[in-house]
Amino acid sequence: MPFVITEPCVGVCDTACVDVCPVDCIHPTKEEWPEKGYDPNNLAGKQLYINPEECIDCGACEPACPVQAIFPEDEVPEKWKSYIQKNRAYYGL
Repeated sequence: MPFVITEPCVGVCDTACVDVCPVDCIHPTKEEWPEKGYDPNNLAGKQLYINPEECIDCGACEPACPVQAIFPEDEVPEKWKSYIQKNRAYYGL
């Protein structure tokens, strides 16, 4: 069961989760921000995403998130269920 990044990440994009992910499945990384149109001075509407096909369900990202935006897919709060598909869509899935 992959992890999912939800609404609290929008506009924050803290990359602590990227730093602890052992399989590099959380994007965009800060290095990728310019090519993805992320401006570090204006992250309005932007968030990070977990690739559900690469996530190994280790859970390292969840406690690293300072805004509690990351949940196991089967525990995403009802109000943020749409973020399951948003994470998949970012990777073309």
